[in-house]
Amino acid sequence: MTRSNSGKAAVLGGGIGGLTAANALVRRGWHVDVFERSPALPATGTALGMWPAALDALASAGLAGAVERLGVALDRGAIVRPDGRPLARMRTRRPAVLLSRPALLGLLAAGLPDEVLRLGRAAPPLTELGAYDVVIGADGLGSPTRDALFGPGHRPVHAGLAAWRGWVDGTVDTATETWGAGALFGITPREGGLVNWFAAVRAPVGTTGGADDLVARFGDWHPAVRDVLDRLDPATVLHHEIYQSPPLPSYVRGNVALLGDAAHAMTPNLGRGACEAIVDAATLAGLLARFEVPEALGRYDRARRRTTRLLVRASYAASRVATAERGTALRDAVLRLAPQRA
Repeated sequence: MTRSNSGKAAVLGGGIGGLTAANALVRRGWHVDVFERSPALPATGTALGMWPAALDALASAGLAGAVERLGVALDRGAIVRPDGRPLARMRTRRPAVLLSRPALLGLLAAGLPDEVLRLGRAAPPLTELGAYDVVIGADGLGSPTRDALFGPGHRPVHAGLAAWRGWVDGTVDTATETWGAGALFGITPREGGLVNWFAAVRAPVGTTGGADDLVARFGDWHPAVRDVLDRLDPATVLHHEIYQSPPLPSYVRGNVALLGDAAHAMTPNLGRGACEAIVDAATLAGLLARFEVPEALGRYDRARRRTTRLLVRASYAASRVATAERGTALRDAVLRLAPQRA
């Protein structure tokens, strides 16, 4: 049944998906409380690629043009070998926009009334949220909300990868990924006169690594990679392991909905993790504005679960190809035949 009234929503987590949902719901007349345990939004972070679907979703949440004005538009990229020789070049019909996580979170927070975002406030247990019409679990990879709904057996699993991320001063006008045997290194633009970089290697769970390990692994790759390594500040190097979600039986239970990494964490190889959290949020808010909560949540699950599960699988497959340890000559030959437009 179509609804004409607003409601009251608790958003558990003040990350990209949670703040997008809050903006979209506030714009549609809902009362929203966002619970975020961190005392402040992060001040550091690397660039995120906003693909057209995410830009359209942000526009529906009231941020039309904001990301485009602040970020860096990008419509081209290349995959190259460790010696710098090109394997594939790509152009997109509509540019993506690269923007750092802190900048995007700042835009999303600025779009909300002061009382909505409760920093330094951990989310109450679900049993204490009965006054809300809907509860949105946007609490990330280690989601307590997902655990409460489906148990620890549905927690994300290690994807066999470890990654580094960071930034250096400078500018580039294209994105490149260098694919070697068991490893990749990416370089992209970002706002503020900075260059974003990222790297990944095949690695078992529990792997650690700092700037010295990064240089040891990639220090003999082509000059663009070595230039980044020569200029990086070890204090800005972020290292983490990569996890992905197993299939969940549903993204909803009762009046609770999961979105983003709480529902479908994926490897970063397609650049879609943050984008899909944004699309989740906008989709959910649009449905809640049109239908009673039970119907809206059912429609949300049907609209988003299959699509994002396919993306989790596709992103994992892309990670295995990009970091293949054997058969790289065949992989590289196939890449040379890839279409030039995405």
